[in-house]
Amino acid sequence: MAKKKTDKTELKARAARVWNLLEVRYPAPKTHLAHENAWELLVATVLAAQCTDARVNTITPEFFRRWPRPADLLSATQEEVEEVIHSAGFYHSKAKNLLGAARRVVDMHGGEVPHTLAELIQVPGVARKTANVVLWGAFGINEGLAVDTHVKRISYRLGLTEHEDPVRVERDLMRLFPQPTWGDVNHRLVWFGRDVCDARKPDCAHCEMAEFCPRQGVEKKEK
Repeated sequence: MAKKKTDKTELKARAARVWNLLEVRYPAPKTHLAHENAWELLVATVLAAQCTDARVNTITPEFFRRWPRPADLLSATQEEVEEVIHSAGFYHSKAKNLLGAARRVVDMHGGEVPHTLAELIQVPGVARKTANVVLWGAFGINEGLAVDTHVKRISYRLGLTEHEDPVRVERDLMRLFPQPTWGDVNHRLVWFGRDVCDARKPDCAHCEMAEFCPRQGVEKKEK
């Protein structure tokens, strides 16, 4: 039997319920990545790919001690950057991207991280997810909704999307949640994914959404 498709009204109501519950659980969400400005957040987010935020936070103090601004990084060699960020994994490509990002920010934007999605995704190492994280975290701008592995997984499990491609998931979520909430939707779902809705062993017994969560894909993947 084909799965019943949820109508738009029901989806909107479910999204509102999810938002309300997440807002109670996490009244003041924020990124786990330590940063003091837009450049630091950009660097930390690039380093966080396939790496934990906790690990990144052990790397960035030395990184920013040596190269606090994009212009400072232009004097660094690939090898020097790799040595500092080695424990983040994928350090060859990350070092190359960070050097390229510094060059782009200095040459094209006068050393200031750009404020638009279109400009940010032209920066080496910055795709839509990273751009959205930086726009919201550094400037309070919701031009899109950052979809990482937590957001993608939980959105699908909750039946807020039928897709697993991040771009299509982002499009679905942007239709369901008001634009002013997009940045916090990301942060709250990330925290929820770490605390409750684990990829392999979701803690459904202690989940406030268990009553209405369709658990899409959970049984299939975790038997």
